[in-house]
Order: sequence, then C-alpha cells, then structure tokens
Amino acid sequence: MREILEQVLATGVGLDQAGILEVLRSPDEELPELLQLAHDVRMKWCGPEVEVEGIVSLKTGGCPEDCHFCSQSGLFASPVRSVWLDIPSLVEAARQTAATGATEFCIVAAVRGPDQRLMDQMREGVKAIREAVDIQVAASLGMLSQVQVDELVEMGVHRYNHNLETCRSFFPNVVTTHTWEERWDTLRMVRDSGMEVCCGGILGLGESIEQRAEFAAQLAELDPHEVPMNFLNPRPGTPLGDQPVVEGKDALRAIAAFRLAMPKTILRYAGGREITLGDLGTRDGLLGGINAVIVGNYLTTLGRPATDDLALLADLKMPVKALSATL
Repeated sequence: MREILEQVLATGVGLDQAGILEVLRSPDEELPELLQLAHDVRMKWCGPEVEVEGIVSLKTGGCPEDCHFCSQSGLFASPVRSVWLDIPSLVEAARQTAATGATEFCIVAAVRGPDQRLMDQMREGVKAIREAVDIQVAASLGMLSQVQVDELVEMGVHRYNHNLETCRSFFPNVVTTHTWEERWDTLRMVRDSGMEVCCGGILGLGESIEQRAEFAAQLAELDPHEVPMNFLNPRPGTPLGDQPVVEGKDALRAIAAFRLAMPKTILRYAGGREITLGDLGTRDGLLGGINAVIVGNYLTTLGRPATDDLALLADLKMPVKALSATL
C-alpha cells in the first residue's frame, strides 16, 4: 500500500476507488503515517498556502427541497425560518470577511435554484461588494439553467459551489425532491462556462465506507477546483437529527483519503469539524491534507472564531493565500 501512496506523491495522480477504500479501511496505528503522507502530497502539489473564505446566507430557510440533513428545508419542523439579507448587510459581511485576511466570500441561498428576484439581488449585491471590498466573490444558489450560469459569469462571480453531498448510489436516501444527476448537470455547465467549480459534500449521512470511497472517486472524476469537506452536525427537526457524529479518527482517515484521491485540489474544512475533530483534530487535519478553511460561522451552525483559525495557521507556519490579481 505504501508503494501505491508514494506513487501519488511522485506523480500527482490520485488513487482510484479501490485505493481510496483501502485508505479508509486502514488501522488506527497507521493513521499518523497516512496523515504525514497526505500532508507531503498537499505540500508538493499545492504548496503551504491556505485559502481562507467566509460565507453568508443571502436567503435563509424556506427551501422547498427535502435534503434530510438540512434545517433550512421548509418541509421539516426545524427552527430555521425564511429570511432575506439586504444589500448593505451583505457588503458589511464581505467587509468583515476581508478583514480576517480571507480572499474568498461566498454568497449562499437556500433554494432549489434561483428565481428572478434572487438573480436581481445577486447582481446588485455582487456589484456593491466589488465596488466596496477587495475580495473574490463566489456563489451557491442551487441548480442553474444555462442562462443563469451565463448571468453569473457576466456579474463577475468566479467560483460556483454546488455540492453533490454524497455518492450517486446513496443520494436517494438523502434527497428525494431532485436527483444526483440534476446536480451533476449544473456542475457541468459551470465548468464549461469557465467559472471555477467548488463541489464537495457531507460525511456521516449514513453512507457505508464503500460509498464514502465511491463519493471520493466521483469527485475526482469531476476534478473540481475546490472540495469542501463537511461532517454531519445533526440538526434538530431534520430526518438525520439523531444520526451519530463521525468519529474523529474516521474523519481524519477521510481527509487523508480525499487528499490522496485529489492531490492537486483545494481541500477545504467546512461544517461540522468543530464537533467531529475539536481543536487537536483540526490541527491534525491541517497536517494531513487540508489546505483551505471557512472561518467564522456556517449557514445554520456555529464555527470557530476566525482569530482561532488564523492563530493556528500562524502557529503551523502556513501562510494565508493572497488575493489573486488575475481574478
């Protein structure tokens, strides 16, 4: 196995599904060596820089879809209610995000896909942010039409997030109001448009180890610019509200496996790491393949203070990625 993993380090070609599964099944005593190798792969093919991002919800709650993990669905008895953010608040959130040293600000909406009202707000919001703040703007607005993809490109949105959430074989257990293939179609259009593709998912939805490997392999096939790694933080009132939290060592194995499947991809800490990994595990993941973080809070759950993450990066001598002048 080590010979195969070292080939990833030498060639930058990721593991196939069988190799990913072998990593996910590795014993606890091999985990430190595995994380070190994944870190070596990250350093060689991505470098030491860490991309820092903040996110804000333009439209929260009231979503018509039934994603079983999400408290923003209007179909579940969860405490999240529909709220729209005004443009001045959006600009201020971008300003605060930039003040942390972040280079990326993602505007998120809880919708199946954007209607004209949302697209109009996006246009106004992106314009206001670009005039006021030196930061790259990304978006996550659900499933898109080709016309909407083209509009986002024209607005200056440079990266689009649309998570597959889980592997194709397990997806119907998590969402029934739309299909995995519909999400894939949006991602294909985004890629063809020239926008960067951000696509990841949530581990701990009830998928098997084999399905976790399937998911990593499918993401590798998509070859996204960035993969956000979320770990389920069970939300009261949702169908997965009683699902157990992923074990810390399993989460770290998954981080290493996803890095070894996608050696050159931005691998971002996202939701759930606080309860799954804690402070020590967060450090271990940054030394095991992670090279990007979301700072501050998430959409419906609390994260770590941005100052804590930035202090940890400084302690690990991992520089925050500078804003690209080309975007």
